[in-house]
Amino acid sequence: MASGHRSQIKRERNAKKDTRPSAKLSYVRIPVQKACFVLDAIRGKDVTTALAVLEYNPKYASSVIKKLLDSAIANAENNNNMDRSKLYIEECYANHASIMKRVQPRAQGRAYRIEKRNSHITIVLNER
Repeated sequence: MASGHRSQIKRERNAKKDTRPSAKLSYVRIPVQKACFVLDAIRGKDVTTALAVLEYNPKYASSVIKKLLDSAIANAENNNNMDRSKLYIEECYANHASIMKRVQPRAQGRAYRIEKRNSHITIVLNER
């Protein structure tokens, strides 16, 4: 257990702010598993290579992640004054979001549940 007063612990935790440029997209209508296929392809690559991979990837998730990566690059250039040519993808991950539950009618009056899954996608950049 942490030692110190609650306000002191909060102050120390907030002092360690992450200054890396990032972008987050919440409640995307893409299952986490399908988003991770695309994210695994670009993790650790520099941004120009990652944009090229996303441009020619046929999956729907790649178009959404490409927009998110463009946003993260713009955040790095405008907010952190970083050079675009030195940027690379340090972290990218997808987390589970809420699930929309729907009902599909089946034979003999039965009903099957359909779960439409959502995800939160995050991309964190850094300079080499």
